[in-house]
Amino acid sequence: MENGEDASFEDVLAQALLAWYERHARTLPWRIAPKWRRAGVRPDPYRVWLSEVMLQQTTVKAVGDYFAAFTARWPDMMAFAAAPEEQVMAAWAGLGYYSRARNLVACARRVAEDYGGMMPRKADELAKLPGIGPYTSASIAAIAFDEPVPVVDGNVERVVSRLFAIDRPLPQAKSEIRETLRPLVPQDRPGEFAEAMMDLGATICSPKRPACALCPLNMMCRAHSEQREEAYPVKAPKRAKAKKFAGAFVALRDDGKILLSRRPPKGLLGGMSEVPTGPWQESPVTRMPAPPLSAPWRKITPQVSHIFTHIDLKVTIWQASLLPDTPAPEGFWWHDLENLKEAGLPTVMAKIAEAAVPGATKARAKG
Repeated sequence: MENGEDASFEDVLAQALLAWYERHARTLPWRIAPKWRRAGVRPDPYRVWLSEVMLQQTTVKAVGDYFAAFTARWPDMMAFAAAPEEQVMAAWAGLGYYSRARNLVACARRVAEDYGGMMPRKADELAKLPGIGPYTSASIAAIAFDEPVPVVDGNVERVVSRLFAIDRPLPQAKSEIRETLRPLVPQDRPGEFAEAMMDLGATICSPKRPACALCPLNMMCRAHSEQREEAYPVKAPKRAKAKKFAGAFVALRDDGKILLSRRPPKGLLGGMSEVPTGPWQESPVTRMPAPPLSAPWRKITPQVSHIFTHIDLKVTIWQASLLPDTPAPEGFWWHDLENLKEAGLPTVMAKIAEAAVPGATKARAKG
């Protein structure tokens, strides 16, 4: 590389990447565009934190509407800290692990109580807050506060793995990737550098058929020089998903109400509202588990399937119709079908309700 006697490899890479980013940065609702950053506009740490947590298990496109709804309802950290946890959990439905929603509330309350609603500025302090791990702490510190720390998400893992042909498989290579990236982070624009690396991985350095001809770093990339771009990052063989089976009960009263309950606070879907469900087991459900109340239950078909990150769940459904004055058992409640969406059912529970009552999870006209 001969881009000037005084220019190091790290400087040339950062300059090329940031010049590309200034022209091609994605427009995102939580991001400050490069031109506004240069004018002195700073990112809102609250919005950076919220978006980064939302993005941990889903796509930018899917997050947009959720982010708009959350920030309209809770516009700043203090407002979010005052939010009832059950409201946040309901608003989170469809965004992935519900433990992240609980941690959002816990984190906001900690920031409100210990920091007066202002997030810490350093990655090591941010990492002490509930639900904030190495990636999220680094991303907030870099993007919101310009701390020169390496920010490594899946897109950045791919870019760095290809640039340096790192052949150690993921996830074992995560620390090597982070340390390889560290000296590349410019001291003056670390936040934009982090966003640029993410954008490069999301738009150019894609998992399949990367657009190397358009990449500002193609002349520096070892994988490209070897014409082995898709060989990186190296991934360890995937473990098979655990298979689980459960029975669920859809109890409907003749006055248009459905029986709901709440899952235990710990574990998968912890604390979320649910259609009453039996224990999750490793063998297929061949007999009806203990129902929540006595009723003329009948099994319906087909089963509902739902895939979590590590679990493939199949649910057998029993349904029953009851009289309007049927009381809910202790710990259960009746919810209007007309506004079932407001119950905040997680996706798998919404699927169960929809299988038993087509249209149940859509807006229902009154009258």
